[in-house]
Amino acid sequence: MEKQEFEYATFAGGCFWCMVKPFDELPGIIEVASGYTGGHVDNPSYEQVKTGETGHLEAVQITYDPNLFSYQRLLDLYWPQIDPTDDGGQFFDRGSQYCTAIFYHNEEQRILAERSKEQIEQNGRFKAPIVTKILPAATFYPAEEKHQKFYQKNPQAYKEERKVSGRDDFISTFWK
Repeated sequence: MEKQEFEYATFAGGCFWCMVKPFDELPGIIEVASGYTGGHVDNPSYEQVKTGETGHLEAVQITYDPNLFSYQRLLDLYWPQIDPTDDGGQFFDRGSQYCTAIFYHNEEQRILAERSKEQIEQNGRFKAPIVTKILPAATFYPAEEKHQKFYQKNPQAYKEERKVSGRDDFISTFWK
């Protein structure tokens, strides 16, 4: 029997509650976890990260089967979830902990991420510079259980968060 080989993709796109559903429950996606990465504090809590003082970004880490779902396809899903020109956070979530970034786990991911960013920069969709960072993957700390699959546990609050944040309006204006 062939050994199953899974890979990781890690994306920061503002509030992690809004970044799970677009990737979740697709064939080849094993798990989508909300969490924190890129900071200087071990095992940070949500309360610590939201202060912006730990250096972490709210992010999702996707465990996927590259034989069923390519990293390029993950990138193609990632970009339309964010405002890649906002260097102060995302939508109504302000602060460095809500900035966008692609954390690559290997050289192939880095190359594909850089190429996808160049395509976004060149396609003329945005007038402002693309500020989404492409960084080496750092330790990923899963968020507390109440933050995992928030869209399933709290569907009404999730829907309201997306609406009032301006995320859905932005996506429909710039990405549809």
